[in-house]
Amino acid sequence: MSYTGIWSGNFHQLRNTLGGNHGFRLLRLGTCGAFGRELEMGIWKPRLVTTKVEAARNPKQESSKPCKIKLDILDGTVGRTTKSKGKKSELTEFKSIQHCDVQQKIADGRDLGQLVTVFVFDIETTGFSVRNDRIIEFALQDLSGGKNSTFQTLVNPELYVPNAHVHGISTHMVNRPDVPRWKDLVPILKNYVRSRQKAGGPVMWVAHNGRRFDAPFIIKEFSRCSVDLPSDWRFLDTLPLARLLVKPDGSKLPSLTLGALREYYGIPLLGSAHRAMSDVHTLSLILQRMSFDLKMPVSDLLDRSFKASELTRVLS
Repeated sequence: MSYTGIWSGNFHQLRNTLGGNHGFRLLRLGTCGAFGRELEMGIWKPRLVTTKVEAARNPKQESSKPCKIKLDILDGTVGRTTKSKGKKSELTEFKSIQHCDVQQKIADGRDLGQLVTVFVFDIETTGFSVRNDRIIEFALQDLSGGKNSTFQTLVNPELYVPNAHVHGISTHMVNRPDVPRWKDLVPILKNYVRSRQKAGGPVMWVAHNGRRFDAPFIIKEFSRCSVDLPSDWRFLDTLPLARLLVKPDGSKLPSLTLGALREYYGIPLLGSAHRAMSDVHTLSLILQRMSFDLKMPVSDLLDRSFKASELTRVLS
């Protein structure tokens, strides 16, 4: 599995693409190389659905924005003509008029899993306290693949980093004016996600031990910025899924850490452990193989996901 990384000089390039007024460096965008081949073994076969609407007055004007189309299906006898005493009278009969919401029919008739945008993500922090510590690195991978399917950046916590020995990120690396603070990152991140989200479908954020660690930190950082998470964002913790795994001899796995799962599936380590992008690459492959072993399509994974509002007690 190969990955090609593209380092931008600063946020200016991404700002021009997604919007915003930021000029910070240390943002990484990447392209996932052979991930599509890996996905053929699993369950994700996402496809982009675009509805183009041709304007009535301007045939050349098109819009790629999704639209809600409504059709009137006329069921009955149409345009039946009768003659009476030399006079023509037209009688048009409609037995019924049925309204069909095409968008709803498509949604009902198609696997919900094909509408879900799946992001595997990971964070590094200054510690374990959601209240007192801060995120210092953030990375994600869109499992749909394609250009710029990965996103990585350091984050300025504006405080001392006491645990550099764990992840290798020092205070000097992040407490700099050219490293974005979380409030600077929020609009960039939301626009990036929106640019890759499938029309009409939810976004599912996947992290290992996400319920107790990654998701609460993300939600808390948004809260500090007085920004609500989009209502269609959900979170999936892969740790409970790992508890369901059974080895060929019928026994459970002795350890459920990300490193133990990587070894169990024979996945090579890319980069340094406990760095966000490396852990994202690892979890992306673990999720694919674990969901295959558990016979869980994306729709089942979505059923096991949770909303930010369900973590109120953790964050209070």
